[in-house]
Amino acid sequence: MSLFNVYPLFDITPEKATGVFVYDENGTEYLDLYGGHAVISIGHSHPKYVKNISDQVSKIGFYSNSIQNPLQVKLVAQLVQQSNCKDYQLFLCNSGAESNENALKLASFHTQKKKVISFKNSFHGRTSAAVAATDNAKIVAPINAQQEVAFFDLSDLESVEIALQKGDVCAVIIECIQGVGGLDESNTEFYKGLETLCNTYNALLIADEVQSGFGRTGDFFAFQKHGIEPDIISIAKGMGNGFPIGGILIHPKIKASYGLLGTTFGGNHLACVASLTVLEVLKEENLLENARILSEYFIEKAAEISEIKKIKGRGLMLGIEFSFPISELRKNLIFKHHIFTGSAMNPNLLRILPPLTIKKQHVDQFFEALKKELS
Repeated sequence: MSLFNVYPLFDITPEKATGVFVYDENGTEYLDLYGGHAVISIGHSHPKYVKNISDQVSKIGFYSNSIQNPLQVKLVAQLVQQSNCKDYQLFLCNSGAESNENALKLASFHTQKKKVISFKNSFHGRTSAAVAATDNAKIVAPINAQQEVAFFDLSDLESVEIALQKGDVCAVIIECIQGVGGLDESNTEFYKGLETLCNTYNALLIADEVQSGFGRTGDFFAFQKHGIEPDIISIAKGMGNGFPIGGILIHPKIKASYGLLGTTFGGNHLACVASLTVLEVLKEENLLENARILSEYFIEKAAEISEIKKIKGRGLMLGIEFSFPISELRKNLIFKHHIFTGSAMNPNLLRILPPLTIKKQHVDQFFEALKKELS
C-alpha cells in the first residue's frame, strides 16, 4: 500500500517546531512565514497550548454531541467577546471546507433556494458545494459541477444584482481578502453594496473568514474593516493553531432546529480547548496589535526593494507581487535560506502568512534573504 500521490512535496521532513521556527530531522532551522496555510496563529508548540491540550486529553478527549459539553458554551462566550459578533450562534465542525459547506447548506435551508454567487479567483474548499463555489475548474469534479454557481468579477455589483433579481440565489459567498486567489480585496462600497443587495433579494451573505479570521488581518475578522454584518461567518485554520476545528457563526435571524446540521467530531473537547487557548493567547499577548505593527514594518522594509511591484493584503495576511513568476525564488528561499513562504493562483505572488507572534528580527531575516536572491 502507498499514499495516494496528490501533493507535490518539498524534500523536507519537519520533526519539531517552536514559535516561528520549524526543525527538520537533521536539526536544520527554518523560519516559518507560511504557518502551514495560515493555520499557526499563536506560534508552534506554545507552552500554554501544549499544557491545556495535554491536561484535557488526560481527562476526556472526545464524546459525541449527544451530551452536554460545557467547553462549547465557554468557547461561544469567549468568541463573542473577542470578535464582538454579539448574538451570533456557533455551529462547530472540523475544517474550513466543512464550515463553508455547512454555511451554504444552511443558506439554502433558510431561503429555500439553491443557486450561489461567488467571485473569480475565490477559494472556499474542496467538498461538494464549497468546491463548486471555488473558481478553479481543475478541482471541480462532474458531481460537484451539478451545483448552480455564478462567478463574477470582484467589485461587479451590477452583475450581482442582475443575478439576484431572478430570485433563485440562496447565498453570496465572499472572502473579503482572497487567500489562494492572490490577496485581492475590493473597497467598502462594494462590500456594503453586497450586504444591501442580499437583504433586498432574500439571499444570505456569507463571509469566508477561514484564512483571514482570528486576528490575521489585524482585526478579528477581515470584514470588520468595512462595517458590514454578514449572515454567516465561516471560520477554521488559525482557530485551532493546528488542531482540526472549524465552524460557522450564524446571525440570530436564522433559526435552529434539531437535525438541521450535524457532525460527529465537530466541537469535541480537545478542539474546544485548542480554540479557547488560541483566544486566550491572542488576548494576553496582544497579537492583533502585533499583526498591525509587524504589517507596517513589513511594508516599510518592502519599500526598499525596487523589484517588488506591489504589497497586497492586510495585517499578517500579505502578498508580495513581482513582475515575474516566483516559483524559483520560493524554492531558493526554502533550500538556500531556510525560509517557508507560500504561493498563490497568481504565479507572480509570494504569500506571507506567519504566526502572529512574529517579531521584527524575523522580518529582517526574510528581507536580507530576499535581497540576496534578487541581487
